Amino acid sequence: MITKDHIAQFIEQAHRVGKERLQLCSSGNLSWRVEENLALVSGTGSWLPRLAEQNVAVCDISTGMRVDGPKPSMESTFHLGVLRERKDMNVVLHFQSQYATAISCMKNKPKDFNVVAEVPCYCGREIPVIPYYRPGSPELANAVTEALREHDCVLMSKHGQAVCGKDFDDAFQKAVFFELACSIIVNAGEGNYLTLTEEEIYDLDVYILGKAAK
Repeated sequence: MITKDHIAQFIEQAHRVGKERLQLCSSGNLSWRVEENLALVSGTGSWLPRLAEQNVAVCDISTGMRVDGPKPSMESTFHLGVLRERKDMNVVLHFQSQYATAISCMKNKPKDFNVVAEVPCYCGREIPVIPYYRPGSPELANAVTEALREHDCVLMSKHGQAVCGKDFDDAFQKAVFFELACSIIVNAGEGNYLTLTEEEIYDLDVYILGKAAK
């Protein structure tokens, strides 16, 4: 059951997107699995930094249909697709932060984003890059859903980024660290930055995350 408290919490977290400087105006969207098959999704055209109750839609995850509230974001198809495929994840954030979006528009995109330890530790060792598809299109929804099936972050060419997380903090942490990595790459310039070696990532896996490298 969706309560006023759920909606208030969702709105608070949506406003956080602006505070973290992860998007401008209506360029991003947010979803949150509240119950097994119900999610809150920001409404179409809404601005996350000033989201209000009338901008929050309730959607059925299994069918992708709106249950209550306004029309959900046109990207709700991939939000709900990710929530269907990733039972371990409860939050999906689509954002357009400055440096990561700059990289999404680059002709020669980096193949390795592991410039700081936080990337492999929290974002994942690999960040898939998908081709440009029209925003809101079935092709984009399918590509993002497929990319996030086994990854937690994706870069959408000439568009933006999406991350999924167990909770809001997890999703925001991934988004912020990915933006940090992209800022380092852009500011350093092509060919002028180092990435962690396989041995260094393995060391993080074993001694910080307490798991063997995959």
